[in-house]
Amino acid sequence: MRRRPAATLPADGLMEKGQRKTQQLCLLVSLSAFFWSCLLYFHFAVLGRSSVDSSPELNPISLFHHRKADVLTEKERLVDHVSPSVITRKREKPHVERQNYPFIRALRTAEDKNDPCGGRYIYVHDLPPRFNEDMLKECRSLSLWTNMCKFTTNAGLGPPLENVEGVFSDTGWHGTNQFAVDVIFSNRMKQYECLTNDSSLAAAVFVPFYAGFDIARYLWGHNVSTRDAASLDLVEWLVKRPEWGVMGGKDHFLVAEHVHACGGIESLERNDDGIPYPTYFHPAKDADVFIWQDRMRKLERKHLFCFAGAPRPDNPKSIRGQIINECKNSKVCKLLECDFGESKCHSPSSIMQMFQSSLFCLQPQGDSYTRRSAFDSMLAGCIPVFFHPGSAYTQYTWHLPKNYSQYSVFIPENDIHKKNISIEQRLSEISAEKVKEMREMVINLIPRIIYADPRSKLETLEDAFDVAVQAVIDKVTKLRRDMIEGRKDDNFIEELSWKYALLDEGQAVGPHEWDPFFSKPKKDRQVEFS
Repeated sequence: MRRRPAATLPADGLMEKGQRKTQQLCLLVSLSAFFWSCLLYFHFAVLGRSSVDSSPELNPISLFHHRKADVLTEKERLVDHVSPSVITRKREKPHVERQNYPFIRALRTAEDKNDPCGGRYIYVHDLPPRFNEDMLKECRSLSLWTNMCKFTTNAGLGPPLENVEGVFSDTGWHGTNQFAVDVIFSNRMKQYECLTNDSSLAAAVFVPFYAGFDIARYLWGHNVSTRDAASLDLVEWLVKRPEWGVMGGKDHFLVAEHVHACGGIESLERNDDGIPYPTYFHPAKDADVFIWQDRMRKLERKHLFCFAGAPRPDNPKSIRGQIINECKNSKVCKLLECDFGESKCHSPSSIMQMFQSSLFCLQPQGDSYTRRSAFDSMLAGCIPVFFHPGSAYTQYTWHLPKNYSQYSVFIPENDIHKKNISIEQRLSEISAEKVKEMREMVINLIPRIIYADPRSKLETLEDAFDVAVQAVIDKVTKLRRDMIEGRKDDNFIEELSWKYALLDEGQAVGPHEWDPFFSKPKKDRQVEFS
């Protein structure tokens, strides 16, 4: 790993598979992840609390959804009795004595105008190989049904894809597994230009733990002690490090595929932030991106809309069956059905070809709010159509514009359930000029939703990794400044956490048009873990 020396200071699956076995695995992954995440959260919060005095709840920042015990405090019960319009982001500023915080030196690096890495240094924990590399050596144990060994090659990108049908570029395309994001992100970190061996300069601390793989390898035929051993071992290792004591772990971050309902890199809680699923495209230089963007602008798109996926007959809330039926009955829709054995849904070439020939790509919920397909379709310059705000708008606020109408179409799920709207009619009503503007926005977003080849570095463009790292640095820096000034956000309500990322600074949390999508029956608001 190459690290930049610090400057002198003056005085931060392939696409949804549709296979039944995968769905069964998802359920067990979900249950396992809930337990593992709860334990991880407990140790991070409780053990970390002893390291830093007078600080709010001590969690490391994570880029994946770690489900924690949802205990209703008196504050959270206000959700049942107080109108959301009176819940505000009140920032209390009690009288505090100035302290010499151990992260002051790191904050001051940003003041050095001669240091291009000032305020941007990242310290990476040198973890014992049992937390990452050893898992890759035992790659056959990571999945019962898929040989993950080929997907961990080429720094996590997987095997190169041949451009036989002319759908891809000649270079930079790989058969990337959506669950290899841990490996891809960790290898991209090795190319980060502002790594430091001096943790006192670090704007944030990265933990290269392959959490997703750790969960997957012990899902079947192992007891709880075996399954959770590595995560508990990691906690024990981290809390003994001096870097942990600086902020009780709140400046630490790690990456893993989200397993709330299996299969995403998604976010729903306070210390979780969503990052894009990896696509098939991993450019090595800026020119590769520019050439691809120009090609997507010039394509002739003969289909108004398209859908690739399988129905969910056992899920009464799913709208997939209705989407498939409408697409079958439409002359302007392209459909790839994914429910019968080996289908074209498992072919990256077939999927990307369909997306490239369509103006709009339908993206209903999958096994979780977001499907990898959403990012594959945007890579193809296809305008995504979402049916739930959790699929993109409330999770990927680092990478996608807050004004979602610039790059996507939103059709509420209930309108499909109740047959209040025809998808074809709704999309046909959008003017050609508006479609052109939205497609251009989607194409301009491509660099921010792809992961560049970890063995190289883009020159001027920021990829999904760059965007995420800078966002983490900004988040930690703000938290540090709040600690210095004695500011606390004691009114934060976890149950409304999806709203906070949508707010401007100081804006109140009030009623929102998406409240019905995230509301829970009162009977569901209870302790989920004991």
